Parts: sequence; structure tokens; C-alpha cells
Amino acid sequence: MLNVPSQSFPGSKQQCVSSRGRSKVPLKKGRSLMDWIRLTKSGKDLTGLKGRLIEVTEEELKKHNKKDDCWICIRGFVYNVSPYMACHPGGEEELMRAAGSDGTDLFDQACSASFSQSTEMVHRWVNCESMLKECLVGRMAVKPAFPKDYHEEKKLLNGMLPKSQVTDPLAKEGPSSPSYDWFQRDALVTIVIYTKQKDINLDSVIADHRDDSFRAETVIKDYSYLIHIALSHEIQEDFSVRVVENVGKIEIVLKKKENTSWKCLGHPLENHNSLIPKKDTGTEIVKPYTPVSDSLFSEFKEPVLPNNKYIYFLIKIYPAGLFTPELDHLQIGDYVSVSNPEGNFKISQFQELEDLFLLTAGTGFTPMVKVLSYALTNIPSLRKVKLMFFNKTDHIIWRSQLEKLAFKDKRFDLEFVLSAPASEWNGKRGYVSPALLSEFLKRSLDTSKVLICICGPMPFTEQGMKLLHDLNFSKDEIHSFTA
Repeated sequence: MLNVPSQSFPGSKQQCVSSRGRSKVPLKKGRSLMDWIRLTKSGKDLTGLKGRLIEVTEEELKKHNKKDDCWICIRGFVYNVSPYMACHPGGEEELMRAAGSDGTDLFDQACSASFSQSTEMVHRWVNCESMLKECLVGRMAVKPAFPKDYHEEKKLLNGMLPKSQVTDPLAKEGPSSPSYDWFQRDALVTIVIYTKQKDINLDSVIADHRDDSFRAETVIKDYSYLIHIALSHEIQEDFSVRVVENVGKIEIVLKKKENTSWKCLGHPLENHNSLIPKKDTGTEIVKPYTPVSDSLFSEFKEPVLPNNKYIYFLIKIYPAGLFTPELDHLQIGDYVSVSNPEGNFKISQFQELEDLFLLTAGTGFTPMVKVLSYALTNIPSLRKVKLMFFNKTDHIIWRSQLEKLAFKDKRFDLEFVLSAPASEWNGKRGYVSPALLSEFLKRSLDTSKVLICICGPMPFTEQGMKLLHDLNFSKDEIHSFTA
């Protein structure tokens, strides 16, 4: 983690220093620091990966060792520095010394006054993470080399604990030991866990924040990988967890209480950065689920059951998950503890409502079941209800019921948007976007009272909320269902 003064270089003019200093190479016109900053903000793809982040093996890194295809690893992160070559004050040859390899030592040597009398402390000013963030290819898949003065404490806090130091000896017989790292922005701190597994999903992760401590448990086969840290600064109560399933990467995004720079993530607590047998964790698992109706309308209902004796849930089973397989194996007569209902949605939001828009993704459809049924049955002022359902494929929850409801009730319109459809799919494709929403969210009258409900995975909900505000919908017109 690099946290250094915000200037990128001590001045934009290219001047030669004394014979004891490190000479800078005169840059061509259009290759100054400000030109580089403008390029990074232009939206141009500087990595060649179209926005994807990948894990880079040593073998892959070695392949990118030419001026027009130059990858360098610094502090475990891999950058494509080819676009930056012409803007580097030290010249292209200086960067090429680390082409296709780990350049951490070279980077740090340039920071050390004792390295050589002919070396200036040029990199003491360089925030590499900020300067090259648009060139970030990804993270090394294996532990990068560290300089000799890289302290053991920092290795622990940045998740680089050697495998030989894993707390439980049984872990050696289990899966490969994960690692973690962290980075920060002005208002956010992101903890990244590299599980080295491809069957990880949200159901495999339990995260908890109490007082100043943060604990994240990732279930990997019969083991649990623990992150347990006393944070160095206060954070807000809400945080988000995201999983990149194809590479087994977990991102936990914390919101700072104050927009100050953290010098460290915190100090380790019990079992931090360790892989231990799952049976020893003793963790109580709590997952929020939304009660649903047994059907959208009467024709689909099972035999009538007393409402005060039964609760219906719509739950997706993750075979490699921590919680849902246990639910799937419950037998009649087994017990599950259920809390009191929680939530902040008020029926009063429906008063005099004329247009209701529902935006949902995947299992985020569950709270819309009762909203949809109640609105069509109990709101006399309602003119129309529109549901936009985002899903990966055409295996859509309650699709047949939704389509039949749209056919029977002319106030209800339905649209499916798929991100990975089969070739024969004729409907809309893509992700939540300004174009899709601006077309979908049209009032029946200019003065219509509107309510927009949104629910789905955290990235979907956050992006959707941002787009709704950009489209000038007020807070009173939007309700997001979040766990």
C-alpha cells in the first residue's frame, strides 16, 4: 500500500540536476505530466484489457517485456506502462529495466538516498497507485518479491503472510492458502481477498463489523479463511461485498467516516489471515430473506393454508454456498430461528400513486412480489405498473406467472433484459444503463405521482440509484430494498 505526498513529480519542467543527481530525460512536446493526466482522464483503454482486471502469473508477466508491450509489477500490482513510456521523466530505458518482471526493488532503490550517490530520491514523490491507476492490469497471482527492508508487520497487514506461517498446520492439507490486500480512495477502503478458488460466491462470505473490529470469513471447502482486524480508523455501518466468481476474488468495500488517508489498515486480531478447519469457527449464520406471496394471483395458488401458520420464501440454492445447502437439506420437523421482520418500506408511499416502476435483478425480484400484488389489488389511483427484470439468462424466476399477469392486467407491463442470453433471444440485452432507464421510466402524465422500487445485487442497486438521481428523480420517488 503506497501512501505518500500527493504530488506526482517535483515540478513539470524537465531540468538537469547536478552531476551527483539523477538526470532527467528531456520529454517531447505533448508528453508532460499534465499531458499524461489528460490522457488518463480521456477514457482511453490504457491496459488493452477493456476494463477487465486479471490475475497475472510470473510466466505471463515475462511475456510483456517490449516497449510497446511492457508490464511491470510494483508492490504486487501489475501495470501496463507502455502508454506511460514517453512521459516518464527518467526515460524509457529506466522503465525497461523492469520490463516483464517485478520492479518493486528498483522502485524502492530510487527512493533510497543510500542506494547510490548518483541516484536522486525521485520516487519519494511518486504515488504509483494514483499515477498508474488507469494502467492497472491486475494483481500478481503469486507473491511478488519484497525488498529486504520490507517489514514483517506490513506483510501481515497487506495479506502477504508466507504459507509457512499459516496458523493451523492442518491448513497445509487443505486448499491453497488465500491472501489479501487493501487499497483506498478518498471515501472508501477496499479489502481484496484472493481465494485461489473458482467456486466462490456471495453465499460463501460472512462479514461483520463491531466497534472498531472487522471480521470476514470465507468458506473454502472444509476450511474457513479469516480476516480479523482492529481497524485504524472508524468506518460507517454499511459496507458491501462483491465476488468475481471466475477468478475467486472477493472485494469488501468499507465507507470511511472521515475522508482522511489511512497509513495502515489496522492491527491483526485473533486468527487473522489464517486458514482453519470450518468446524472450529463456531459462527452463527444470519441471512436476510424477504417473505413472498405463494403466487401472483389465485390460479397459481396451492391449496389454501392459514396465513398465520405459514411464511413463504423464494430462495436460490448455491451448491457451494455456506447457508443455502443447509436450508435445502432441511426435513419436515427441523427448526430454523427466524427474527422479527425488519425494513423501512411504508404502505403510505402508495397513497395516490399513479405510476409504479420496479427495477430488479436476479433474486432481487423477491420484495417485488408483494409490492406488485398489493399495488394492483389495493391502489385505485394506479394507472400503470412496469417491471424491468435484469437477469443473466432466460431462466427467470416466476417468468410464466409474470407473463400471464401482464396478459391479464393491462396496467402491468413487463420487460426482460439479459446480460448473457442464448443466440435465439429476441429481447433486450445488456446491463442497467441511462438509455434503458430513460426509455423505461416514462410517466403516464407529466404530473403523475411516481414511485420507483429497486432491488438486486449491491453493484446493480448502487449503479441504478446513481442513474435514477442523474435522471432527476427525487429521493421521495425512489425506494431501494437492501439487506
